[in-house]
Amino acid sequence: MDLPPRNTDDSQGVELQHVNVVTTECRENLAFTIESEGQGPPPYSNGNKTNPEHKPKHHTDWINGSANGHVTKINVPPASTQDAEGGGLSPPDTGGGRRRHRSEGALNTLTVTNNAASQKSGNLLDPNYRKNSMYESRSTISGVKFDDSFIEDNKSFDYGSESDGDESGLTLMYSRHEKLPLKDFSLEIRAAMDIQRFLNKTVLLLDLNKLSLDEIIDEILHKMLDGTEGEVSFDQARSALFTHDYVHMLSRTLQCTSISEGGGFDYDQNWICAMASVPSILTRHVGIARLRNAANLGTSSQEVYFVIVVLTPTKEKGTKNEVETGRTFATIFSDLDFRLNLLAASSEEEFKSILEQHTKELADRQMSSTNKVPVYDTDSNKGGCKCGIFKGIRDDLRRRLPHYFSDFKDGIFGPKTIQKTLSTTLFLYFACLMPSIAFGVLNSENTDKVLTVEKVLYSQTFGGLVFALFGGTPLIVLLTTAPLALYTKIIHTICKEFSLDFRAMYACVGLWNSFFLFLYATFDLSVLMQWSTRSSEEIFALFIAIAFCVDAFKNTAKNFGDHYNIPNCQSESVSSTGLAAITNVTANISANVSETVEEATKGCERDVSLLYLLLLLGTLWVGVMLYNFTKTPYLNAGKRELLADYALPVSVVVMSLIGALAFKDVDLGKSFDGAGNGFSIFSLVPFHTLSWGAVLGAMGLGFCLSLLFFMDQNISAALVNAPQNKMKKGTSYHWDLVVVGLINMLHSLVAFPWVHAALPHSPLHVRALADVEERVDQGHIYQIIVKVRETRLTAILSHILIGLSLLILDILAFIPTPVLYGLFLYVGVTSLDGNQMFERIMLLFTEQSAYPPNHYIRRVPQRKMHLFTLLQLLQLIVLCGFGFVPYPYLKMFFPVLIFLLIPLRHKVIPHVIEHKYLKAMDSH
Repeated sequence: MDLPPRNTDDSQGVELQHVNVVTTECRENLAFTIESEGQGPPPYSNGNKTNPEHKPKHHTDWINGSANGHVTKINVPPASTQDAEGGGLSPPDTGGGRRRHRSEGALNTLTVTNNAASQKSGNLLDPNYRKNSMYESRSTISGVKFDDSFIEDNKSFDYGSESDGDESGLTLMYSRHEKLPLKDFSLEIRAAMDIQRFLNKTVLLLDLNKLSLDEIIDEILHKMLDGTEGEVSFDQARSALFTHDYVHMLSRTLQCTSISEGGGFDYDQNWICAMASVPSILTRHVGIARLRNAANLGTSSQEVYFVIVVLTPTKEKGTKNEVETGRTFATIFSDLDFRLNLLAASSEEEFKSILEQHTKELADRQMSSTNKVPVYDTDSNKGGCKCGIFKGIRDDLRRRLPHYFSDFKDGIFGPKTIQKTLSTTLFLYFACLMPSIAFGVLNSENTDKVLTVEKVLYSQTFGGLVFALFGGTPLIVLLTTAPLALYTKIIHTICKEFSLDFRAMYACVGLWNSFFLFLYATFDLSVLMQWSTRSSEEIFALFIAIAFCVDAFKNTAKNFGDHYNIPNCQSESVSSTGLAAITNVTANISANVSETVEEATKGCERDVSLLYLLLLLGTLWVGVMLYNFTKTPYLNAGKRELLADYALPVSVVVMSLIGALAFKDVDLGKSFDGAGNGFSIFSLVPFHTLSWGAVLGAMGLGFCLSLLFFMDQNISAALVNAPQNKMKKGTSYHWDLVVVGLINMLHSLVAFPWVHAALPHSPLHVRALADVEERVDQGHIYQIIVKVRETRLTAILSHILIGLSLLILDILAFIPTPVLYGLFLYVGVTSLDGNQMFERIMLLFTEQSAYPPNHYIRRVPQRKMHLFTLLQLLQLIVLCGFGFVPYPYLKMFFPVLIFLLIPLRHKVIPHVIEHKYLKAMDSH
């Protein structure tokens, strides 16, 4: 079997695979030749020579096949020859003794030449020797009887018996994979004509409740042929569609393959097209069945919803034969978005309408000269790094402005779009509101209430709305993050040591940061990110996920330190103190004793800590359970998807209600205090209090901060625009830096918290707006993104809700603190989904037989794969060491360390691991 190469004809790497499967018996006096496209014998053929000394060992096993021509297990039963009298093979012709099955029609990809007289005994096609089947029938065509070798008369096969002249009975299966080009509906007139012809004649079976391949094919054939063709046509069609003898599978199929991550290819497992030419039918027939539940039809067809059957007469024009007709429908079904719409169709009329509309759109799309969306501006000149002045900004605007109005329309129109927009709006609302409150509390403690929760919410509302309206990549989410909170604490520590005004110094650092961001955008420095590989991006993404979890656990430890692990909670201390208090009472006994015991037990509130832990882990558990609900068999697909979409808001609301109502007797207190330090919210910063030395110092801090912004913004944009997300409207790296710089410049003037692109919120935003398709590979279920709704509405609506939340700050203060940090854990855990570095870390502790069939496992030696994972872990540990170290001045170099990940990957690691292995593990 030849693996298909990368498709060079299609920008998306999509191609069609035509599979022929032919089986025949192999015995010592048989020779095999290929008669397909004039090719000679296959490598295993010996021409017409025989070896009388060959005596193969006796086998008593079986062949298991699949619908698409892949053998899953080979154990072979005995076999024998079949002469013309048996009806299974036609008599030898005068041209060299050629034999074929009569039901195979005109197609012959494998012919059997018998150089010895055939034996009449031990007939393989005799009913006494056939495999059990639910189908028991014989057909007569033109007065000649024939049998489908898979049809039997409920007679068991004696695997131990010997057939004349052959003890082994080996069966060969010839599986041929052939690459076919996609039909060009804009140039090939027959493609459009076929769709128009079959639009009203195509047999449709919607929500067919069958899972067996035989039952599905029979249902389609009955509806196609009953009343138009005879019973003979049905039997012939069924025999032509399936292979014969002991391997029961579809003989000729079409499937679509696409280039997978890191190379290799994936099958479209959502559909399969079976083809056959039948001698007795007079016209072409097409049948499409949409299954109610996904069926497992074989190794590369384990999640099939659509089965297409194409039958054509044997003598048919070349442009109208079964392959060309099948290629027409296969090209249409290769579009994932189209299949998703067909799954939602509720009637045959709607199904055909979608089919017709998509055909027109496909023709228009194929007529356009360029469909590829560049990820970087240098895609056309890959390998070079050309920077200009304002060139990147101009290119970004030229690429994104034509799509501006569609950014709003795409959030309203389309199947399930309103549902996705609403669920994603609520997801963003909670995903941005809760961290804003939590980081607001942290910033308030670190800055002596200069940066309060109220300021953080104002900053989030303004920054999010401005970027959603004017940013180039609207799916990027701006947020104040853990690294920014660390950097803010560094600035406050410096101000305390040098007696500087914090607000003025903070604003000055922010202005220098914006200045450097403008320089980066002006000189197109974002093109440097073309050297950023998956390794660097995933290390940084994993660091952010760890930072979220560390914040949650640090707050939990603090709560246990305040309420659980305290001296007053030790029973011995409480009892002895209470006893001493009672013995020393001399007057007013009852009042003094109660007062003394109360003082002795004051602060021992272990129930608070236990409830804190319950709500923290409960928020994580409910959220992750609903997030993964699509992988369960409960309810139906639509309801599972709905629950997964609302996983985050449901977990927050449910656990908040449990904490407020079910445990109302336990006082968790308010999560934050809205009081500030006396400054007006919108008062300008007093820059005049800073000396020139402080301004120059702020420039150094601003430069380091700009590196953090540059890396975080561009890495987030790269993850959002990753090829697997199938984004269609192009990138906007340089313009996004300009917008972020303007937003933070305005924030700095009034000492509002800074915001930049957030991980993992931005990739999670993409995931929330995506339609996905499940695929199965060797028992491992994975999802691929079909399409993403690239809209600005979700960010706009969610930040309007955040702004309105400022009116209910007093109510938001009662959201339990553990629920806020439980959301941190949820965001950190769900961000690990799809992170290949994390997957490879888990492989270090996974039994080898349970490894998933990922592309890098197939292409990279295990030791090299684990070595690369350990090198990534080492980089992550160093990054965490600088990020979480308790020394503020070391944290200043944290952004520089992130930037150094890129040259380290390109200059050091290639000396340890070969380039071909790095390409497999470290490319998008």
